[in-house]
Amino acid sequence: MIKDGATRDGYGIALVELGHSDSNVVVLDSGVSDSTRTIKFGQEFPERFFNMGISEGDMVCTAAGLARTGKVAFATSFSCFLLGRTMDQILVSVAYSNSNVKLAGTHTGLAVGEDGPSAQMIVDLAYTRAMPNMTVIQPADFEEAVQATKALSKHFGPAYLRLGRPKLKGIYDSSYKFEIGKASIVKQGSDVVVFATGGLVQESLIASDILQKESISTTIVNISTLKPLDETLIINETKRHNAVIVAEDHNVIGGLNDAVCRTLIKHQISVPFKSIAVRDQFAETGSGPELYEKYGLSANHVIKAIKDVLTLKKG
Repeated sequence: MIKDGATRDGYGIALVELGHSDSNVVVLDSGVSDSTRTIKFGQEFPERFFNMGISEGDMVCTAAGLARTGKVAFATSFSCFLLGRTMDQILVSVAYSNSNVKLAGTHTGLAVGEDGPSAQMIVDLAYTRAMPNMTVIQPADFEEAVQATKALSKHFGPAYLRLGRPKLKGIYDSSYKFEIGKASIVKQGSDVVVFATGGLVQESLIASDILQKESISTTIVNISTLKPLDETLIINETKRHNAVIVAEDHNVIGGLNDAVCRTLIKHQISVPFKSIAVRDQFAETGSGPELYEKYGLSANHVIKAIKDVLTLKKG
């Protein structure tokens, strides 16, 4: 059965399941456990849950210390706090030290809407992708968030798990098998390929359904692991379609757009290309859907980009 839900909810449920199956799993939070859903783990396993308060730097260093004792440490907060206040600690105590710490950042991108621009974390993928040793994952729905959390618990090394607040329509059921470093084709088409991540997978699917009525066939690829990137699938799908869209709720600099561009340049592949992303600007306060429409991330903008890139392809 396919389940709707926020990726942060999938994370919270997965942590509880991991707590029952692995006594080495510990969870840390910086005073926002109700919103990040780590409170569920804390209620089940209070002896393995650490509420660090508004002290994110201490939380990251404590997580690194626990990891050194053999624990699998999940350090959690809103992404704007988890990364915005702790870059030195993450770089040195987690990435450089190759600590087995999983950084889970919730409330990401313009999708958090009314929380305002200071909370709309749009540079976190750039931060974490640039760090050596760091694995970077962004699930596209509830089920993938559950599976990605469990996969990270078994994967040794630093990781960043990017999670969202809004409830998303489910894509996968329990038969889906998430694998770190592997992308998945959500919908198969023939005219253009859209490489999307997180909530923009949903917007791309909406766009694809609308375009199907106009006889435009779109392949949607969910890039849930941004590092290490599934370059083989990206190359193969690019060559098969010869027209590419990249879609993400993140700044156009440093995220999936740059990752895909780098891959195509590395392999000397030239095709018509359009990106759906935040255009190197801060947004404002408003609902997530309103901001998606105003700042170019909604399904309507995906539709326009697909039509534009197909015009370039035909030309």
